[in-house]
Amino acid sequence: MIRSGAKTPFVAIACGGTGGHLFPGLAVAGELKKRGCRTALLISPKEIDRQAVQGAGDIEIFTLPAVGLQNRNYFSFAGSFVKSLFAARKIFRQCRPDAVLAMGGFTSAPPVLAAKGLGAKAFLHESNTIPGRANRFLARFVDEAFVGFPETVARLKIRKIATTGTPVRPQFSAGQDSVEAKCRQCRASLGLEPERPTILVMGGSQGASGINEIILSALPCLSGHGQPVREPRSDVEHADRLSALQFLHLTGTNDFERVRAGYAASGIEAVVKPFLAEMDLALGAATVAVSRSGASSLAEIAAMRLPSLLIPFPAAADNHQYHNARAFETTGAARRLEQKNVTPEGIASILRELVADGAARAAMQTALARWHAPRAAEDIAENILNACWSSSFSLPQDNRLKSELHPPRSTDSRQEHVCAA
Repeated sequence: MIRSGAKTPFVAIACGGTGGHLFPGLAVAGELKKRGCRTALLISPKEIDRQAVQGAGDIEIFTLPAVGLQNRNYFSFAGSFVKSLFAARKIFRQCRPDAVLAMGGFTSAPPVLAAKGLGAKAFLHESNTIPGRANRFLARFVDEAFVGFPETVARLKIRKIATTGTPVRPQFSAGQDSVEAKCRQCRASLGLEPERPTILVMGGSQGASGINEIILSALPCLSGHGQPVREPRSDVEHADRLSALQFLHLTGTNDFERVRAGYAASGIEAVVKPFLAEMDLALGAATVAVSRSGASSLAEIAAMRLPSLLIPFPAAADNHQYHNARAFETTGAARRLEQKNVTPEGIASILRELVADGAARAAMQTALARWHAPRAAEDIAENILNACWSSSFSLPQDNRLKSELHPPRSTDSRQEHVCAA
């Protein structure tokens, strides 16, 4: 809490490009706002960024002309880097930040360099087991780093580093209510049958189109004979219907029509959506999830205690999704299957087993508790404030960062700016 009469601090958070960088940044921004700070998010022009910041409240939004490095687009990447650097300098000259936090990705480096040039403190958060290229580059410029996995500490060459876990938004919580009651409520709100076991397929994120293909190939094995769904003719048949699988499948825009047609042909009941903003409802509705293993998705899965089958994106930089998934699998928090080893029969068998085996799911939920860091956003926010304004803030001593993950605890009014060099 800021003391009376103290200057209102301004913290800029560079977090665009993917939901995996943006959603944790939003969570930290929310905690900084609670503590009386002015906060701003610096994002990319991508549509996923614009969708993700809907409802960000009075957090300021700045869009930088950033382009990711992919498919050897060296010239466009370098050009956008320089433009983003000048744009960030222009923003920060109008209101100099006291601190800047980089969440990783191609939007992170220009704001950190611009803010450091103006004397601001700099921090980074690395959510993956293997640090990304942007954070490896920024490590030499920042004052402190926060990481999501304990294994990452040895892979970032920074003098001051703490394992905080990866922040998740407040709505991602297993809660105190009955799990079954919450599942029924979430399913009903999404148009699903409240009593039926539900498989959530997260095929809409970057690089997840392969998951859509995998599930489509497995539908004939999951549907049995694949006959169209008809009304039950008896109470027994109605009970069988309630125990049958249903799907909530998030496809991304490109695969939506094809996936929806695949379910219709298989006779399996499914709610198919290209995108869903209320991911807390999706995870809350699910019995089991099929997902890539980006760190932010894993943090949300852990927060919701959702058993999952993880299929790492094989083309992820430095194969970091494989290492993320392996960390979860090693502790019993998830099942892992490499994409090159997937067969329709194999994935259908694993999904049926996870849905049917309540004891196995309960064991996963217990293991997932280890990976949930409920104070991650709070710890990052408070540590930034302690580092920058220790003389201006009264912060409780028991909020200092720990070296390991904490044990688990049971209208749009934002301002948006598009900046160019």
